[in-house]
Amino acid sequence: MPDPASPDTVLADIAASLRGRRDSVVDAMADLIVKEIAFYRSAVVSRDDLLKGLRGSVDFLLAHLTTPAVQAVDVRAPSATGRRRALQGAPLPEVLRVYRLSFAYFWEQLLAEAEARGEHTTRAVLAAATRLWALSDVYALALTDAYREAMAEQMLETARRRAGLVAALVDGELPGGSSVWEIAHMLDFPYQGSFVVLTAEVVRASEPPLPGLESKLRALKVRSAWRAQPAHEIGVLSLPALPTDFVLDAIGACATGRVGVSPVYYQLDHSARALQYAQVALESLPPEASAVRQLDDTPLRDLVMTNLDATQRTVNRVLGGLLSLPEEERARLLATAQAWLAAGGSAAETAQVLHCHENTVRYRLRRLEENLRGPLDDPLIVAELALALDAIGTFPTLLEQFTPQQRGRSL
Repeated sequence: MPDPASPDTVLADIAASLRGRRDSVVDAMADLIVKEIAFYRSAVVSRDDLLKGLRGSVDFLLAHLTTPAVQAVDVRAPSATGRRRALQGAPLPEVLRVYRLSFAYFWEQLLAEAEARGEHTTRAVLAAATRLWALSDVYALALTDAYREAMAEQMLETARRRAGLVAALVDGELPGGSSVWEIAHMLDFPYQGSFVVLTAEVVRASEPPLPGLESKLRALKVRSAWRAQPAHEIGVLSLPALPTDFVLDAIGACATGRVGVSPVYYQLDHSARALQYAQVALESLPPEASAVRQLDDTPLRDLVMTNLDATQRTVNRVLGGLLSLPEEERARLLATAQAWLAAGGSAAETAQVLHCHENTVRYRLRRLEENLRGPLDDPLIVAELALALDAIGTFPTLLEQFTPQQRGRSL
């Protein structure tokens, strides 16, 4: 038969008394919390929901007030509260503050009940203080663990959802019944704005290809959404009104491998085409490079991107004779051709750009003509030359792939 004077019996008696007026204690706790914490004055957590959580706290303490330390503590109530508050978006510091305030209030009620019963009862309650504070730590830990677990699940689900939306944009395959407008809303993007798509090469499977980029983009007020793949990471960036160079510099500062960036485009439903540009930009960089390249959106570039094999054959046919020259002479004539086209066909302006004599430019142009399919006063030959040079600018590897044997087959 239990000793009526033992501390456990005294505590059980007080617990029974508090249990009898639990609802009034919980109501008073709720009033205190709403008064002290502004978040709980909002409509996010209703009064009924707050009362439910507080009842769980009080029941937890009452149930374990006289539980021997060797028995397991039931943490279902704090775990349920922590998970529910995470799903409601309540800040963790505010959630823990609720528990601290409610526990302090419970302790005050417990001590007041003991003092009303005399010195012996008060000593029993004070002796149990260590056990009560240990229960408080168990409760807070269970609540925090459940809260963080729920938040991690939410973040993972959000990341999966956003990755799926990015996949829909860049693949051009929208989920059934969805529209680009809806996807823009879910990504917190405008439908019309300034966007780029980037694709970053994964150099090491254990490391992100653009470490630290997210914080740099946030500082620039650039919104982003990502899709991770084994070999590449694809991002869609919504740009504010600032020069694109700032964004490219941020990307370059974080790149661990090759990164291709699309031209700026202005409607989100053009993301699939933009990805093609980004992929070409990446593939045009030398292997093992750690660099960023952005392609311009021009009609010629759009044309040469359509079919790489056809582009290779076209370059071989247009520049075949030129490409078989020694590398130094070939590079000099290609640079002269590029400058001459940019100067609108003016030998004088080309000479100024290349820092050489005008007669030197004319000589190089004659050498160029010897290796083309016709003279440079033929508009068709000039158009072919412009196309071939744009192809080489887009795909520098076309020069590496050329061999004299290819010339013989393609002419």
